[in-house]
Amino acid sequence: MVMVAGGFAAAGDFALWQLIGCAFAGFVLGDQTAFWLARRAGRPLIARFRANPRTATLVGRAEALVTQRGLLAVFLSRTVLSPLGPYVGYTSGALGLGWLRFTATAVAGGLLWCIAYAWLGYTFADRIAGIAALIQSSIGIVMAGAVTLGGLLWLIRAYRRSRAVTASPHPSPLPETKS
Repeated sequence: MVMVAGGFAAAGDFALWQLIGCAFAGFVLGDQTAFWLARRAGRPLIARFRANPRTATLVGRAEALVTQRGLLAVFLSRTVLSPLGPYVGYTSGALGLGWLRFTATAVAGGLLWCIAYAWLGYTFADRIAGIAALIQSSIGIVMAGAVTLGGLLWLIRAYRRSRAVTASPHPSPLPETKS
């Protein structure tokens, strides 16, 4: 929607700065609402999301991302991994991530997202459908690359562990004692 609105701004229907300002305000309000709702409701809210088959996988991914990456997860979910954004907000609140750190990171990522999408729509108003399809495809490519990199790192770690076990001397068996 922000990209399409950027196209309307390019046509002169409204100012680009107004679009960015309104999108950003909505972004911040949504983030803060999700964070504080989850901070108050805590783990039961996350458990409720997990009970729903449609959101269970997304909440699991968001929780793993926040647990492993912390503030980087918040920033990435506001930019590159935006479909996880709302769930990362809820998870951050439920896991007790600091409000100021969460807000600063989410605001930076949200502002970058709003400017980028509005600018894309403004600049490429005549090609919005193609850009939307490209962005949707690139998210899959980024996720596939992340999974591939994670798998490669796991394989390297497993290989190193197996080499360490092979290289370590095995203790000799205890001598048998006669009773």
